[in-house]
Amino acid sequence: MITRKRLAAGVCALLAALAAGTAFPAGAVADEITATAPKVELLLDVSGSMRARDIDGESRMSAAKQAFNEVLDATPEEVQLGIRTLGANYPGDNRKTGCKDTAQLYPVGTLDRTEAKTAVATLSPTGWTPIGPALLKAADDLDGGEGTRRIVLISDGEDTCQPLDPCEVAREIAAKGINLTIDTLGLVPNIKVRKQLSCIAEATGGTYTSIEHKEELSDRVNQLVDRAADPVVEPVAVEGADSCTGAPPLKSGLYTDREEFAQHRWYRVEVEPGKELRASVSISADRQVNPDYGVLLRAVTTHGREIVRGEAAGNGRTDVISTGLRYPKAENDDEYGAAEVVCLQVSNSFSAAAGVKATPGLPLELTVDVVDGPDQASDVASFGLGRGWWLLGALVLTGFLAGVLWGWISRWRFSVWRTN
Repeated sequence: MITRKRLAAGVCALLAALAAGTAFPAGAVADEITATAPKVELLLDVSGSMRARDIDGESRMSAAKQAFNEVLDATPEEVQLGIRTLGANYPGDNRKTGCKDTAQLYPVGTLDRTEAKTAVATLSPTGWTPIGPALLKAADDLDGGEGTRRIVLISDGEDTCQPLDPCEVAREIAAKGINLTIDTLGLVPNIKVRKQLSCIAEATGGTYTSIEHKEELSDRVNQLVDRAADPVVEPVAVEGADSCTGAPPLKSGLYTDREEFAQHRWYRVEVEPGKELRASVSISADRQVNPDYGVLLRAVTTHGREIVRGEAAGNGRTDVISTGLRYPKAENDDEYGAAEVVCLQVSNSFSAAAGVKATPGLPLELTVDVVDGPDQASDVASFGLGRGWWLLGALVLTGFLAGVLWGWISRWRFSVWRTN
């Protein structure tokens, strides 16, 4: 009996060891994936000023909640996401207590959308605006791991807890070299707020965006969360030329440059037959500029003939303006057909506000991608219609024939009426 018990115990121990040995690699793989997963913490200002109803007729808090719900629905599975608040819990006048009012609403980790939405729904505009202390806590929340880390700060006012300057806090975080980026979104077109939030973002290589509409808020936060999940691409500094002749040649990639007010910058890209050039440009207003401005991106031949263009206009409500274009080069019957040199021209119509320095130029980000073209590349650039020209022609002909037929019937009926 004792022998049987010992044998059974030995078998159980062996099975347990085998199970542990099998489970260990899977656990190790899971830990490795978690360690390299991108992490994002949404840092939301819930101070009393968020009650203001100036975003599409709704309160700033309501707009933020709606944006958060949309973002939570669209968050990629691989992103470890958390939510921290500032000014959400203490409604009193004690500055010392108010400046400690920051709490993690939802911990950074695998996202449970229902739980996160429920937590966001409970928020109500309450107290102070301790941006500096909240940034320090948010950096701690994202500590650990090797993946990209990003804080997205949404606020409608200046920090009310000086002398802890949030801009200095951001510089301190950047100095740690922990691969953490802070992006800021301002819900009020206020110069002081803009200056502070821009400084916070610039300290860590992030971006600042001014928001005045609900759609802008949800779209921008979604972009930033998605960017955290993308492989990190380091932009390459390049200096555009004054003409296509001396322009720097570019391959597929991300490039940065600076462009002065109302300046033209030129770049060159080779496009082989059967390939498609996709290019986009963004120009940031990193200082106060006059409203009503635009950006133009043109694809031009070396002889100066315009191939296609993309353009966009702004009215002062956003700090970044972007446009793009596509140019498919048709297949060549010659197997060894030469690549075409396409000149990209970037122009802007920004103008400096009174007392604002025009130099250095405005930050410019240019994306170039040369990919396999569509099957009928020559049709794509036909004023955006492609094969739609056939349909348009058929509709015109049908309309013409219908008009002639209706006119003949009307004249016949009129003649019959007069005869009777």
